Amino acid sequence: MDPLNAFIVLANFVIIPATTYGAQLALGALGVTLVYGVLRFSNFAHGDTMALGTMVTVLLTWGAQALGLSIGPLPTALLVLPVAIAITSVWVLATDRVVYRFYRRIKAAPVIFVIVSIGVMFVTNGITRIILGPDDRRFADGERFIITARDFKTLTGLDEGLALRTSQALTIVVTVIAVIALFWFLNRTRMGKAMRAYSDNEDLALLSGINPEQVVRLTWIIVAALTVLAGVLYGLDKSYKPFTYFQLLLPIFAAAIVGGLGSPLGAIAGGFLIAFSEVTVTYAFKKVLTYVLPETLAPEGLVQLISTDYKHAVSFVILIIVLLIRPTGLFKGKAV
Repeated sequence: MDPLNAFIVLANFVIIPATTYGAQLALGALGVTLVYGVLRFSNFAHGDTMALGTMVTVLLTWGAQALGLSIGPLPTALLVLPVAIAITSVWVLATDRVVYRFYRRIKAAPVIFVIVSIGVMFVTNGITRIILGPDDRRFADGERFIITARDFKTLTGLDEGLALRTSQALTIVVTVIAVIALFWFLNRTRMGKAMRAYSDNEDLALLSGINPEQVVRLTWIIVAALTVLAGVLYGLDKSYKPFTYFQLLLPIFAAAIVGGLGSPLGAIAGGFLIAFSEVTVTYAFKKVLTYVLPETLAPEGLVQLISTDYKHAVSFVILIIVLLIRPTGLFKGKAV
């Protein structure tokens, strides 16, 4: 038995990837929960907004690379990220003014907003495919690894190596900074408190002199920033492909609903719950069990519950269970 090597394997293929993926889902789910909490509808264009923001980042990154700009070992994408967020903000504000504002003025039912957001989703998806195409695009540069499995083995003398990619560490650091900044803004600033008041009781907020259009604009800008961060971090960690971001819509919505729609803390918890569930259920535990079990009990098969092809089915099952048992989610958000 060798529990230390078993832990290294588990950390390398489950804990670190799931933490990274959970951080990306948490950022995406925060955007969903802000739209639902403040603007009161489920934005099905969220995944394709991530794709659009990431596409802008990819194009700006290629341009910066062509000009010879870089920030050393870190990805050049970080250098152009503020510009990408600004351009994506313009897009979401434009769609709000052209599309959503009309339905908000006539106080349309939430289901109308959902249908309209699906239309925006198709338009946004079409734009990304026309400009950059449907294929995989890689835009990561700089140092790929902070530590490689080979270096880890040399340092520790263990049989198994632990690898930590730059994109994984960057995802965790950026997510922590973004979450701290968001919670500080919502709880400490005047506009953040206005957003929370508008979310809790729209009529009372209006009577208090809060400008609803200003709240709406600020919400969309914050959502644009969160979607671009989530999309770029995911793209740096894997690769950029428009349809992949459409597929991410299910786990992101599952994370927001499981945590509690309208609850930022719930969105974060839901993101990590979904990520760890997907990665754990689809991982083949043969090597881990080989280290922790006696040789006579070592498994011959992969010991994998389901194939990675069906990983999004895990979030769907969790979503259904939560909707049946606790519709308000783990942190008592708004009932679905």
